[in-house]
Amino acid sequence: MAENQKTTEIAYLPPAAPPTNHGHTVAAWFTMIGIMLGAVVAAVGVVIPAVWLFWVGMGVVALALVGGLVLRNMGYGQKQVSR
Repeated sequence: MAENQKTTEIAYLPPAAPPTNHGHTVAAWFTMIGIMLGAVVAAVGVVIPAVWLFWVGMGVVALALVGGLVLRNMGYGQKQVSR
């Protein structure tokens, strides 16, 4: 190749940068607060030996996960990048 001859490189870039809100959505907040509350309730159930209270805490965690999924599907989660 001669010194004055230039080549170009093709860059395959995505059409747009993905959103960078890092989970600052209603669905994410609802899910994490619910999980933390459920974990606290379950921990109290372990500290004061109350098996029923532990399972109530686990139920709160499960409800928070389902609620977060519902909120995400309703459009309150992070927007998906179409490819």
